[in-house]
Amino acid sequence: MKGYFWHISDLHWDPSYDVGSNSASKCASSGGRPTPNAGRFGDYSCDSPWTLINSTLSAMRGILPDPDFIIWTGDDTPHVPDEQLGVEPVLRIIGNLTHIIKTTFPNTKVYSAMGNHDYHPKNQMPPEKNNIYEQTANLWHDWLHAASKETFKIGGYYTEKLLNQTGFRVVVLNTNLYYDQNKLTENIKDPADQFSWADKVLQDAAKNNEKVYIIGHVPPGFFEKKRDKAWFRKEFNKRYIDLIQKHSAIIHGQFFGHHHTDSFRMFYSSKGSPISAMFLAPGVTPWITTLPGVIDGGNNPGIRMFAYDTKTLLIKDIITYYMNLTYSNVVHERWEKEYRLTEAFRVPDASPASMHRVMERISSDKCYLQKYYEFNSVNYDLTECHADCRVDHVCAMREVDFEAYEKCVVKEGGSFTAPVLFTLLLSLMLSLLCLN
Repeated sequence: MKGYFWHISDLHWDPSYDVGSNSASKCASSGGRPTPNAGRFGDYSCDSPWTLINSTLSAMRGILPDPDFIIWTGDDTPHVPDEQLGVEPVLRIIGNLTHIIKTTFPNTKVYSAMGNHDYHPKNQMPPEKNNIYEQTANLWHDWLHAASKETFKIGGYYTEKLLNQTGFRVVVLNTNLYYDQNKLTENIKDPADQFSWADKVLQDAAKNNEKVYIIGHVPPGFFEKKRDKAWFRKEFNKRYIDLIQKHSAIIHGQFFGHHHTDSFRMFYSSKGSPISAMFLAPGVTPWITTLPGVIDGGNNPGIRMFAYDTKTLLIKDIITYYMNLTYSNVVHERWEKEYRLTEAFRVPDASPASMHRVMERISSDKCYLQKYYEFNSVNYDLTECHADCRVDHVCAMREVDFEAYEKCVVKEGGSFTAPVLFTLLLSLMLSLLCLN
């Protein structure tokens, strides 16, 4: 049987957004950047106004009002300096977003992970008990079992049976502990003992013949929009890969956010076989990143529906919906289907083998590369993905390991050195095949 669930991420609500303001910038999250095109649903230089948050949840309810469950992978507060926030404002924002999700889907189980912006000061998630973990657990009281609350209060992570069903499990990680911007975990081998805990949970799951989904916010590997930009510290990145390789037989999906972009990451066995796929959901916020080296890194607001086999947890399909922010501001509010994975990339499902095939098509076929590239920013950046762009995206998708990524960049950077005429003819032939 086929079931469906939602995945939303990176809502980044900015309560300061005021489209009626006389200021050149309508929001604090713009960092002073002018917002002359700001409208009812936001601006690409700003984080989400409440109208966009409300529109997002309304669209989800209109498209799929009764999902089996919802995955919410964090980052709730705006991109502003710590001085403009505080513990209470952070908790208030998490609380307001929790409330609108609960009221929109009152009977739906939500599996929620914290993002690096869901703490004060941002990124500095402690590997021990603290007030924000405690208060967030209270806000999520209706979604957490008693045992989940206990581990969440210790380290921001938990595990539960998926929908209380025997044979199915969800593991929600606090990967913000592994973020290289987190000074509190810099010299700790296993922050909050999360790796040891996760290994034990997955060992027990294997003994009990359980199938598992893993959920988190900050992903391992590299950011596809900036070469060599990793998020995890190197030792944590390796331990995460080791964990997935060790337990890949029971892991049937990994669901993360943080990038605001639509992408995925492949995990392989020591022999090179695809064993797991990590799905990175696009953000709701349209905010153009200020990360140095990223050119025009905005996106249209996106939400994602997964179709899955309720007996095996195999991901059968991925359907992404989006709001063209400019159109909605100028004409009228509109959410529409952007693409369906199986149709866009001609694969039977979203299994690791199929996602490997998608990655290979993106790598070798300029038509699929361009299609993926436009999906990556949720149809915001429609420029051509050139040779360097291809290397950045393909290597980020293919290689999560630090050393393997570096080798990929060198190899792929030199793989398109064929004579120009031959390259153009090959590209034309592949494009025609893609269209047929």
